[in-house]
Amino acid sequence: MPSLPSKTIETFPNPNPERDYRVHIEVPEFTCLCPLTGQPDFAVFEIDYIPDKRNIELKSLKLYMWSYRDEGAFHEAVTNRILDDLAGAARPRFMRVTAKWYVRGGIFTTVVAEHRKRGWKPAPRVELDALGGGANTRG
Repeated sequence: MPSLPSKTIETFPNPNPERDYRVHIEVPEFTCLCPLTGQPDFAVFEIDYIPDKRNIELKSLKLYMWSYRDEGAFHEAVTNRILDDLAGAARPRFMRVTAKWYVRGGIFTTVVAEHRKRGWKPAPRVELDALGGGANTRG
């Protein structure tokens, strides 16, 4: 039986809730309709999140993203709605949704929206030397 688009986002228990780790998801074939012209708009969505107690199940994400194919939506509105829906389902410590919209009329648009769990603070970033000598080591 073929899959159908769905607004349901399923989650599963985070296998490592004691650790901050990043999940990076790319959705290279997102489509919706321009609410003014009805023409298709195309985007690449990048979803980065640090899970808390739940992770996003990928097949349900695919069907969720597919559900926008026949909907009219402004770039800013649909990007923020997707962030709200994903953050509402997974309740992550942090989430960033970046939508890179294809050129239309000579203009590229990128929309970035973020969610932070109240009180969550990221650990300091560790920069490693590309040659493996450590962050502050000179050879």
